[in-house]
Amino acid sequence: MAKRITATDVAAYYGGFKAIDGVSLTIEPKSVTALIGPSGCGKSTFLRTLNRMHEVIPGARVEGKVLLDSEDLYGVGVDAVAVRRTIGMVFQRPNPFPTMSIYDNVAAGLKLNGIKGKQTLDEAVERSLRGANLWNEVKDRLSKPGAGLSGGQQQRLCIARAIAVEPQVLLMDEPCSALDPISTLAIEDLMTDLKDRFTIVIVTHNMQQAARVSDRTGFFSLEATGEPGRLIEIDDTSTIFSNPSEKRTEDYITGRFG
Repeated sequence: MAKRITATDVAAYYGGFKAIDGVSLTIEPKSVTALIGPSGCGKSTFLRTLNRMHEVIPGARVEGKVLLDSEDLYGVGVDAVAVRRTIGMVFQRPNPFPTMSIYDNVAAGLKLNGIKGKQTLDEAVERSLRGANLWNEVKDRLSKPGAGLSGGQQQRLCIARAIAVEPQVLLMDEPCSALDPISTLAIEDLMTDLKDRFTIVIVTHNMQQAARVSDRTGFFSLEATGEPGRLIEIDDTSTIFSNPSEKRTEDYITGRFG
């Protein structure tokens, strides 16, 4: 089976501060990989290196190599915008475009990519909303503002917007942290459905969530305050939670630190 994402010796900086260092891992296609660890250890920073969102921040830069199959995403001449189209992202707080309808929120990326024609757009919007398990709830109010939906519905709308352009990979940065338990469960069920089509990487502070939804789990931590975050280990989720290789992983999972 081809490796979908391969990161090798990745380091990320904010100006002169090195936030993460020496991160190497492989993420299998059509799987859910969860990244866990204490606050400030670089999980979200690493996630943003995978689709070149990190470099949007002034003064930020990345060292190392990230391959999508065999393509170096940081190679000379690689278009960062095209990378972000291929590797979509869902953020911590739902961020539908506030002035746009539900329909236009989903269609926005399609139109940017030059897709035209009412029937084509209608079909793509319906397919994406069904993919996000939201169609039945919104099909009779597609012209209403996306910002008028509940928090959980808004997050599923953002997922529909992300998958509408048919990315290969979907990154999720704590997608349930702002949601109630019922909405969280809906997003978790959705992740399980979506991994049949997409490679998913999720950052979460909720270890129970990582255990429920992921196939593999990576644990990030800091050696000391002010030091860069590092990937301590990554393995099958069942192994990480039952028999981790590193004592630091076990201490974090059992609540002894972090």
